[in-house]
Amino acid sequence: MSQSAAKHQRQRTETSAPAVELRDVFKLFEGEPAVRNLNLTVQPGEFFSILGPSGCGKTTTLRLIAGFEEPSAGEVRIQGSSMLHVPPYRRPVNTVFQSYALFNHMTVWENVAFGLQIKGIKRSQLQQRVQESLKLVKMEAFSQRYPAQLSGGQQQRVALARALVNEPTVVLLDEPLGALDLKLRKEMQVELANLHQQLGVTFVMVTHDQEEALSLSDRIAVMNGGQIEQIGTPHEIYQQPATPFVADFIGDTNLLQGRVDFVDKRRLRVVTESGLKVLVQRSETSQSIRPNRVVLSIRPENIHLSLTPPEGQANCFQGQLSHTMYLGTHIHYVVELISGDRLTVLQPNTLDTVPQRGTALYVYWSEQDGLALPA
Repeated sequence: MSQSAAKHQRQRTETSAPAVELRDVFKLFEGEPAVRNLNLTVQPGEFFSILGPSGCGKTTTLRLIAGFEEPSAGEVRIQGSSMLHVPPYRRPVNTVFQSYALFNHMTVWENVAFGLQIKGIKRSQLQQRVQESLKLVKMEAFSQRYPAQLSGGQQQRVALARALVNEPTVVLLDEPLGALDLKLRKEMQVELANLHQQLGVTFVMVTHDQEEALSLSDRIAVMNGGQIEQIGTPHEIYQQPATPFVADFIGDTNLLQGRVDFVDKRRLRVVTESGLKVLVQRSETSQSIRPNRVVLSIRPENIHLSLTPPEGQANCFQGQLSHTMYLGTHIHYVVELISGDRLTVLQPNTLDTVPQRGTALYVYWSEQDGLALPA
């Protein structure tokens, strides 16, 4: 284990204070709230992602943690200490920007060493730490090159090394892989996950990429309209979304408006606006639901297709195939029900022949594969 990794491991075991804490934070721009009543806690060593669409307030949240913005109300704390009026350069955080923000007139080595030189670190220690950081991101062979001589992925690695060399308590990642092409982004996701596991540093990442957040994070905060809709593990966020927005934003889902007309201890029945009667197993999300407006969420991968009426299926509806999209390992179907509802279905590509458009068929799913959410 490197000296830097050992230091962060000690920090994780020695402190009980959260790495980052936001308490009742508001931020106004010209009187308009960018973030409202934010409360979140990031534990030491956690990979925490803030996920949401453009304009939801996620980047503002990151800038509040970094110190580039001051909250209009509330408090930001890092390692148990208030950051009120503490400038960015005095906070134990470093930010990796989407644009990398490297100095083009400096070599890779000079870029990584810059922060340490500003701090007045002795040259012998500086050289060791720069070399160690470049080795972590596999860029030691490129130390004398300039940013313009590097690929996008290599520049991202240098930006990470520059952040890590200062041994921050928290690394802030602002859409860190957004400028990379799909293949390279996938590769860098693996590298980022390995780096986090190796170092044990607290990562707080802002992204609009759902798959990126799900694959990298220990926990995710989903933001919408300047507020947090839900915080949870990737499994909780995907399988047990708290709101229709979270269900729709994280992955794909079918949403049906309806009302509850029957409830018992085990399940409830929802009548949709088009007249479908759907049985749903009760869950934590549906415990508070009363006979009123709800939104049904059914993931496409949980819906099955059959050319003949399946036996013993409560949630079974007739329709016809209106669209097919071949995705290689999977096939994406759109089925138009007799009721007029359109459902998307995602099935593994195991069929020798794919049904043709207009084929009459049945869709069905189990009670536990639907989720009733408060409207």
